Amino acid sequence: MKRILLAILFLFVLNTSYAQQEKPYLLVLGTLQDGGSPHIGCTKSCCATIDSIKKVSSIGLIDPISKKNFLFDASPDMVSQWRMLNETIHQPIHKMPDGIFLTHAHIGHYTGLMYLGREALGSKNVQVFTMPRMKTFLETNGPWSQLVSLNNIQLLEMREREFIKLSEQISVEAVRVPHRDEFSETVGYIIKGPQKKALFIPDIDKWEKWDRDLIAMIKEVDYAFLDGTFYDTKELNNRKMSEVPHPCVIETMEKLSTLSSTEKNKLWFIHLNHTNPLLNKNSEQYRNLMGKGFHVAEMKMQFLL
Repeated sequence: MKRILLAILFLFVLNTSYAQQEKPYLLVLGTLQDGGSPHIGCTKSCCATIDSIKKVSSIGLIDPISKKNFLFDASPDMVSQWRMLNETIHQPIHKMPDGIFLTHAHIGHYTGLMYLGREALGSKNVQVFTMPRMKTFLETNGPWSQLVSLNNIQLLEMREREFIKLSEQISVEAVRVPHRDEFSETVGYIIKGPQKKALFIPDIDKWEKWDRDLIAMIKEVDYAFLDGTFYDTKELNNRKMSEVPHPCVIETMEKLSTLSSTEKNKLWFIHLNHTNPLLNKNSEQYRNLMGKGFHVAEMKMQFLL
């Protein structure tokens, strides 16, 4: 009970708005897996009603001093997420982000770029940060190639483990992770502020396939937003888990069970499938996770950097 009360207090502190201060911070703009919720073709109770508040996984990065802000992943919900970001920082809703960082070429992570094209915004030179294969994919496949040829977007190539300085206060490093790389490589990000660092990995196949030590990584950062797609293997009864490999939440919690309560408190599961019981705060699975000292990311949460 004490642990749960401390977690609730921590959540209250995180929900306190940082929009009026000068330190950079992260803003959770979406927490769902690529297909969103309600999920197309789903007849289960999890999708029985439409919840317009739920959005596909994405986070915003805001630096109040430089007045710069960035999106991490261009989800299918990018239009409303972009608006949410601007409204949170009290700036005109039409103001474009200063850059968009892409993780990989799966539909929930880059297809929001379509709204920058001539059929929608017709933007000019929005900076899009990509890894080399992702850059080539966008340059050589329509309709994305038209965004490049019309200068709707400006592609900036990144290299792994190379920090990109975005302002005096913030920098970003791309971190390769193993995933189904049909069209591009897959990365997570280390986002560094003047005081704290965050790890953002919305998609990975299995932690055992990664060439980095997850426990060591968590100890190096202050927040870890990790792939929480499925709670366990029981969720999908119509598809093979081998087709959509992810570390189940129960696997990740077991892997991190030896961490101290302070270290566990850093972990926030994101990118939840529509079937994931963690989306229901009244579920036994949600109570179990909270009782073990972990968290589930929620829309509009803010994390000071």
